[in-house]
Amino acid sequence: MTAASASAPALERRRERRVAVHLPLVIRGIDHAGSSFEERTFSEDLCRGGAAIITRLHLNRGYQLEIQIPTAAGAAREDAQFTTQGRIVHIKAGNTPQETIVGVEFTGPRFNRMFAPESIK
Repeated sequence: MTAASASAPALERRRERRVAVHLPLVIRGIDHAGSSFEERTFSEDLCRGGAAIITRLHLNRGYQLEIQIPTAAGAAREDAQFTTQGRIVHIKAGNTPQETIVGVEFTGPRFNRMFAPESIK
C-alpha cells in the first residue's frame, strides 16, 4: 500500500448501477424510541437491490424498514405495489435541513422494474 492509496477515500462498492428516479413510496418501521412509524416519501434513486430514500425521520444505520413502492398506475390490484424489507446501510444529509437520505439495502424481494434516469426523460 502506498501513501497515496492509504489517503484515498474508500471506493463505493455497489453491485448495481442506481437510477436517479423519484418514486413515491411508503416506509414503515420502529424508531429509536421503540415507536412504530409510517412515512409517505420519495426515492432519490434506486436499483434492483436497494434505494436511497428521502426521509424527515431520525433513523439509524441497521434499522429495518418495510418499503412499499407503487408500480404502474392502472395495474391489476395485486400488482399495484411492490413490497419488500430493507436495512439502512448509510445515511447522508438531504437537500434541506429537515431531510435525511438513507441508503437501504433490500433484504426481501428485489425490485425488478426498469427505469430510465429522470435526467434523460
